Amino acid sequence: MSVVIIDGSTVRDFVEDTDAFNKSVDEQFFALDVNGDGILSRAEMRTAFESMRLIETHFGMDVKTVPEELTKLYDSIFERFDRDSSGSVDMGEFRSEMKLIMLAVADGLGTSPIQIALEKDSLLQKAADLESSKLTET
Repeated sequence: MSVVIIDGSTVRDFVEDTDAFNKSVDEQFFALDVNGDGILSRAEMRTAFESMRLIETHFGMDVKTVPEELTKLYDSIFERFDRDSSGSVDMGEFRSEMKLIMLAVADGLGTSPIQIALEKDSLLQKAADLESSKLTET
């Protein structure tokens, strides 16, 4: 974990750098593709969602969530990624949805810099690293 200062332009610049963005998103895709078949199944994505504990915690405190609500949430997220309704998520669908998510994060951050602690291999950390590498080149 590291602490960085970012704003929306940091994230937007990362997304617009197609090579860097695709490389980072592809790494995440392959990490989630446990069986290595080149697609993400509903079960693989659910495992990823569960490991993130998206709604099972609230400010670091465990929150009891009805299992049916979790299933409904995870299914709706999966369906968002599965744009062609094939029952699996391919690399293109994953890239497209991650791009939309990251652009929404950029919009949410706006132009005011914030200080944030980031996980080592997170996309936001990679965005900050890309910005940092551009600054050291000049």
